[in-house]
This record gives sequence, structure tokens and C-alpha cells, in this order.
Amino acid sequence: MSDSLHARIEQYYAMVPLLFSDAEDFGPLRLFVRRKPGAPYYGGPSHAQPTAEGASAVTAADIARVRARQRELGVVEAFEWLAEAAPRLRPLMEADGLPVAERPLMAWDPRQRLRPQPLPEGMTLRVLTADDPALPAALALPRLAFAKEGAATGSAGREELALIAKELSEDGTVEAVRPTLCAGHKTLVAALASDGTPLAVGHYHPANATTEIGGIGTLPAARRQGLAAAVTAALVAHARDHGVNTVFLAYAQVAVARLYSRLGFRPAGSALLIANQPARS
Repeated sequence: MSDSLHARIEQYYAMVPLLFSDAEDFGPLRLFVRRKPGAPYYGGPSHAQPTAEGASAVTAADIARVRARQRELGVVEAFEWLAEAAPRLRPLMEADGLPVAERPLMAWDPRQRLRPQPLPEGMTLRVLTADDPALPAALALPRLAFAKEGAATGSAGREELALIAKELSEDGTVEAVRPTLCAGHKTLVAALASDGTPLAVGHYHPANATTEIGGIGTLPAARRQGLAAAVTAALVAHARDHGVNTVFLAYAQVAVARLYSRLGFRPAGSALLIANQPARS
């Protein structure tokens, strides 16, 4: 990973949570505290990360102070950081009893030609607006897509999707996301069946001409049709058309990495996070 790409990703991780949260500093660590209920930012923000200036100065006492504040707030004791930016932090976390997981990163190579990916007959891609009738189901889909690891076709389908969409509409989750879409802080793309049901989704949150693509998931019953690839390509194209120069993503499975590689993504370092914190993608 080049130093310039490393710097853009590190800056992005520092900036994008501030679209949805306030920052509380604990010496060289910064904790993002969500301003409002709901989850407009995938998996956060309620996590902490080292500041760019203090990455090499974090101590066990700093980690303990942040964890105490997270417990006080009633949020998961979550940390996330770019491995290359704070190489001393992982052993400190593990010594404090926090299991650390690694998520390799890939960045889209702008020298690659971005080709739209084919969709099955009758399906369309759409950027969802705040009042899109497919929004509740699109927000519900990741819960089914990521319920189990792996990309094999599963039984969860439209009936289960409708039940979760109803739940998210009733508990305020859908309403919490609408302002984020209106403000342009979140872009949500869905692959839709002919009846308007979202079968695959993904999103991105831009900040300072950089973005991480996340939440790319397919309804288990609709897998093995190339929907995730189509959504990923559409997200990259939309981001590039709207002034984003650097597009990256994290992955957890080698099979998924191969898909991203075919689309023009290349290795770009690693993100580290606490293994039992909410997944961000």
C-alpha cells in the first residue's frame, strides 16, 4: 500500500464517524459517541481509534479509560484502527483481554476500466432515496445476508425479509436513516427484482473524496446470480461520478476477495478491530 493511499484511508477513518457522532478524546485515543439513536453508520459510531498524532503513544491506561466510558454509555467496547498506522496497539489490546480480528483491505485501482456487471433478466439496479418504497427491505436485508458466514445459497427469502422490514419500520430504524440519505452522507444501492423487492444491497459513506464500500450482501435465497458484483460495481461508479477519488473496502473471506479482485480492487493493508464488536461490512 502506498503512503498516500495509507494516509487517505487513515484520514477517512478519522473523519467519517464525525458525520454521525461527537468525539471524546482520552489522550491519544478518540471515542466516537453517537448523537442520536439508530445506526446510520454501519456498525457505529460507538468505537474508539488512535489519533494520527498519538498512534504510537497509546498506553494500557488509555485503553482502560475508554472502555470505562463505553460501559458508562452502554455501548459495545469497540475499537478499530488501521494496522499500519498503529502497529503497537494490537498487543496492548490483547494484553487487556480484547480479542483482535483482522480485516484485509482492498482499494479500487483507478487505472482499471470499470465495467457494469450483468444482472439476471428482469432485475434492475437503483440508488435508493429516502422515500423509496424499497428502503425498509433494503435496510433489513443485511441481517439475513450476514446471519451466517459463507456465500452458499440459503433458505432465507422474501417472507423473512418482509418480517424484518416491518420490524425496522416500527422501531424507528428506517426513520433514523432517511435524513442521512437526504444529506448525502449515505448512498444505498440495491439490485431489485421485477416486483421491487431488493435482493442485494450495498452502501458507502463519502468523506473528503474518499469512501469505504460496505454492507454488500445478498438475500440467501437469491445468491449465485452475480448480484453482489453488480452492486459493488454500481457503488464504485456512483462514488466516482460524485467526486470520490479513493474507494476501498474490507473483506473477511478469500472467496469474496477474488470477486473484488476481478472488479479491479487491489490489496491495501488491513484494518484491525475487536473480534466481538458489531461488524461494519
